[in-house]
Amino acid sequence: MKSRILIFVMFICISVQGQNITPEQNKFDKMSWFSEAKLGIFIHWGIYSVKGISESWSFFNEYISHRDYLNQLDSFDAINYNPKKWVELIKNSGAKYAVITSKHHDGFALWKTKYGNLNSVNNSASKKDLLTPFINELKRNKLKLGLYYSLPDWSFSDYDNFTKNKKRYLIHEEPKRWEKFIAYRDNQLFELNNLFNPDIWWFDGDWEHSAQEWKSLKLKQILLEKNPKVIINSRLNNYGDYDTPEIGVPIYRPKSNYWELCLTINDSWGYQKNDKNYKSSMQIIDIFVDVISKGGNLLLNIGPKADGTIPKQQEAILKDLGKWIKKHESAIYKTKRGIPYDHFYGPTTLNKKEEILYLFVRDLPKDNKIVLKGIENKINRAYILGDGTILNKQLLCKVYWNKYPGISYLEIPKDNIDPYYTVVAVVLDGPIKLFKEKTGAIESN
Repeated sequence: MKSRILIFVMFICISVQGQNITPEQNKFDKMSWFSEAKLGIFIHWGIYSVKGISESWSFFNEYISHRDYLNQLDSFDAINYNPKKWVELIKNSGAKYAVITSKHHDGFALWKTKYGNLNSVNNSASKKDLLTPFINELKRNKLKLGLYYSLPDWSFSDYDNFTKNKKRYLIHEEPKRWEKFIAYRDNQLFELNNLFNPDIWWFDGDWEHSAQEWKSLKLKQILLEKNPKVIINSRLNNYGDYDTPEIGVPIYRPKSNYWELCLTINDSWGYQKNDKNYKSSMQIIDIFVDVISKGGNLLLNIGPKADGTIPKQQEAILKDLGKWIKKHESAIYKTKRGIPYDHFYGPTTLNKKEEILYLFVRDLPKDNKIVLKGIENKINRAYILGDGTILNKQLLCKVYWNKYPGISYLEIPKDNIDPYYTVVAVVLDGPIKLFKEKTGAIESN
C-alpha cells in the first residue's frame, strides 16, 4: 500500500513539474541544437538545372513558356547523382544540417508522391526517387534534415496563380477549387512528414496569400502533433520559430534570438552555367563570421547540375570553409553572439559560460597588435586557436584607484596568421563584464 502511495505521489510531482514548463522553455529546448549548429547547406535542385535558368520564376515571369519550362523534364536524368558523396561534402563543410527543395514553386517533386502529377519518378528522365536516398545518407551521418516546401504550386491546375499576368481563378469566386488545392498541399506535406519526419520545415512563398487562406496556423498545429520538436521557419505567415533573412547580411544584430541567413554561393539558387559570379572562399567566411558573431546561422546554398553532380567551384568553396571551421570549431559551435564592436574592432563570439571571448582577426595588424577596450575582467591568458600560441599582453590607461578597465593590447606573431581569419581565444577570470560608462576619462589633475 505504501509503495502505491509513493508511486502516486511521484506521479503527481512529475505532473506538476511538467505543468511548470513554460512555452519559452519548450522553445529553448527544441531550438538548442539549431542555435548551436551555426551552418547549414541549402540545396536547390530541380528541372531548371537542365537549361540553367531561373527556378520556377523563369516561366512565372514569362521569360519562357510553361510548356518549354516543363520540356526540361525529358533531360533531367540525374545519371551521376551520388547522395553519399553529397552528404560527405556537406559534413566536411562543417554544416550540421541540410535543407533540400522537396518541391519548388514549379510543383516538381523530388520524391514519388501519390498526389499531383509532377514528380521525379513518373515524369522525369531520372525515373528515380531522388529525395529518399539523400535523406537516408543524412540520417546515417547524424545530420539534421530540413525539407523546403513551396506553399504555391504554379503548375497545379487548382492553384489560383499561374504566371504574373495570368490567374486561373479568384478564390472568392471558386472556393471549392481552392479547397482542392489545400487538400493536395496537405496530403503532400503529411506524406513527407510520415516518410521522413524532418527536423525543420522550411516553407516558402507565403507572400502569395494570407494566413487565413493558407490555413497556416492549423497546418502548423497538425505538423506539431506528429513531432512537437520540429522547427518551422518564419515563412508560414510568421507562425514559425525563427527568422529567415535572404541574401542580405543584417547590418545590425537582429532582435530575434533565432535567425538564419540564407545565401547563394554565386548569384543563383539553382544551377546556372552562365553564372560565374562566385563568392570567394574568403568572402563566404567573411559572411559566416559576421553571421555567427551576431548570433545567427548561415544556410549556404548550392545548386547541383541536372546530372546530379555538384559544380567543382561550389565543391572547392565548401571544402575551404570546412577546413577553416575544423581548425576553429570551439569558437563556432555552441557559442553565443559576441560583444559590440565598440569593444573590439571586429567580430567576436562567446562560449556558453561567457568566460572565453573569441576574437576573429581578418588581417595582419600593422604593429602585430589587436586592441580590446572596456573589458572589466582580468585576462588570464590569450592564445591562438588551432596552434595554442600564447600571446603577449599589454594593459594601458589603467590606474588602481579608478574603475575604468583600461585598454588591452594582444600581440599576434606574423608566423601564426591564418590565410582567412586568425582566431584568438581570450580566457577571462569569470563571465565577461563590459564597462558601460559613457566615458572612460580619468580626472586626476
